[in-house]
Amino acid sequence: MNMSIHGALQKTIAVLTIFLATTWSCHSSELVVWSAGAVKPPLEDLAPEFQKATGIQLQVEYAPVGVLMRRLAQGNMPDVLILSAEVVKETENRGWAPMGSAVPLGSVGVGIAVKQGQPIPDISTPEALRNALLAAPSVTYMDPQKGTSGKHFANVLDQLGIADQMRAKTTLGDIGYVLEPVARGEIALGIQQITEILPVKGAVLVGPLPPPLQKITTYSIMPTVKAADSASVVKFRRFLQLPAAQAVFKLKGFIVEY
Repeated sequence: MNMSIHGALQKTIAVLTIFLATTWSCHSSELVVWSAGAVKPPLEDLAPEFQKATGIQLQVEYAPVGVLMRRLAQGNMPDVLILSAEVVKETENRGWAPMGSAVPLGSVGVGIAVKQGQPIPDISTPEALRNALLAAPSVTYMDPQKGTSGKHFANVLDQLGIADQMRAKTTLGDIGYVLEPVARGEIALGIQQITEILPVKGAVLVGPLPPPLQKITTYSIMPTVKAADSASVVKFRRFLQLPAAQAVFKLKGFIVEY
């Protein structure tokens, strides 16, 4: 993170801390939060400030959306879910979250990265992206069965007509930041949501996928039916909607329009 972004982030967090300390009284409780990995960068900065100011402890677990949905189907349930908007309706229909309880936090696109110091490929158009992918000796992206970006990028390869050509040189990511092998120089190109590219030291964001192939994903926070009436959940949700908290989301690569 460059110094100007770091300074802005520290200032924003300071504003949040003062706001929380003067607005909400502290009391002890705990919330279990399951969050999509794309939301990890802002939450890692915001969660400690919320805990410090309110006394509400957060146990946050990050995983691809597909993994979290399977865990819910197995009967496990946290207090709070932060998931992509495309699964909100399923979450409500299957009785895991109250109807109409989801609130959007921000949106993010899919990007491509290379190791710092390596040549930057042209990905400005679908044809340029196709050529860059075919020229790359190796690529990595999230397993389509587990994560939003991987599912989308598998469709992109089909649209470009190169899915078969890419298969032999593709390593599918399992969980977390799939760009880490790119940063180590083990894989040439990595594809993931932009908020999961920016935190990886040694990796450089080439840019977003070209507009015809881009996918903008909105992430929403919602209580589960287990904690629908919890005052602590209400406080946490409101906290993430505060302008200063939304500023942290923006600094971490989110598109914030709410």
